Amino acid sequence: MKNDEPVVATPATTAPLHGKHIIVGITGGIAAYKAPLLVRLLIKAGAEVRCAVTEHAMQFVTPLTLETVSNNSVYSDLFDRGNTHSTEHIALKDWGDAIVVAPATANIIGKMANGIADDALSTLLLSFRKDTFVCPAMNTNMLDSPAFKRNVAILRNDGVCFIESDSGELACGTYGNGRMAEPEHIARTVIETLSNNKDCDNVLAGKRILITAGPTYEKIDSVRFIGNFSTGKMGFALAEELARRGCQVSLVTGPTSLTTSHPAIERIDVLSARQMFDAATHLFESCDAAILSAAVADFRPENEADHKIKKQNDHDGMTIHLVQNPDILATLGNNKREGQYLVGFALETDNEIDNAKKKLTKKNLDFIVLNSLHDKGAGFGHDTNKVTIIDRAGTVNHCQLKSKKAVACDIADKLSEIMSA
Repeated sequence: MKNDEPVVATPATTAPLHGKHIIVGITGGIAAYKAPLLVRLLIKAGAEVRCAVTEHAMQFVTPLTLETVSNNSVYSDLFDRGNTHSTEHIALKDWGDAIVVAPATANIIGKMANGIADDALSTLLLSFRKDTFVCPAMNTNMLDSPAFKRNVAILRNDGVCFIESDSGELACGTYGNGRMAEPEHIARTVIETLSNNKDCDNVLAGKRILITAGPTYEKIDSVRFIGNFSTGKMGFALAEELARRGCQVSLVTGPTSLTTSHPAIERIDVLSARQMFDAATHLFESCDAAILSAAVADFRPENEADHKIKKQNDHDGMTIHLVQNPDILATLGNNKREGQYLVGFALETDNEIDNAKKKLTKKNLDFIVLNSLHDKGAGFGHDTNKVTIIDRAGTVNHCQLKSKKAVACDIADKLSEIMSA
């Protein structure tokens, strides 16, 4: 199932969430208007859903709407005499198999991290000990604040699953990270975590996957280097997605400020193409598959100075002789054994499809992910990407522009498909 496809209703006996009780917690963010759709998607997947809301959430979505879509009363007041139980938060805690907080504001995340229980939802969350999913939604500046990051780290350590926010236009009119993940993606994550029919996960669970990410730096002297504009965002998104699906991930990354969060990710930091080559060729021997998304420098200076090269005068230039770096993708393709899978990336500017197909064949890949510099919002530095996936059978799948996290889901789906075949 693709990340941007709706969850389709299935008969109750085969629905992936059949018999599950899920609480949807809603807080006071503009994304609360998407909560009814999330409720409907979870119900279509077979779950029974009840909603717990904060006072501010009701400024964005009405209890009547939530009662209508869930076919259950809404829990909004800790001391409401109309509650089914006098200690409704304890009764709901016992009833629910999982809770999904969507949207989750910085306020509710702060309360969760620090054990504050001053309303219906926060009291319920403090007492809840089962699967908890948090879907952040806030301004980028709040998302990047040290206090918020500390709170997230606390909750991750407590076992809370974060369904990360996407980039896009925010309520304040700016563009950046902080949009709540789309309801389809949230529902998909909940289904894959709770379902007893995780076909996709069964294929990938327990597999060892090698991923390369980021740029490489090829040193000219002690202060200068040849590099590129890669940030590593695509590779890191792949690592998190595959780890979430049960894989043991070895992430070999060039220089980047990005961090990993999933405990199943082993991170190996390198600087140059040769260092990445050594790490990747060593690790690939014990892996079931490799996805090479790093932007590896094809060339490096033949001679590297161990000091800063000084300018001789104001008129002469400097000539640097470059030599080729080892080809990591081709080497792994040549060494690939039966039962191993190899995925490469291609960044093309001309004859894109034809060149990508030639690379797929030449490097002995199982499929290739084509990036284009012609697509606005795709490529280096963006939180979004627009790719084309091409496999050995010649199937060409053109994907729409979407977040790199969503693209990572598509790539993981394709890997699962070929491994199951």
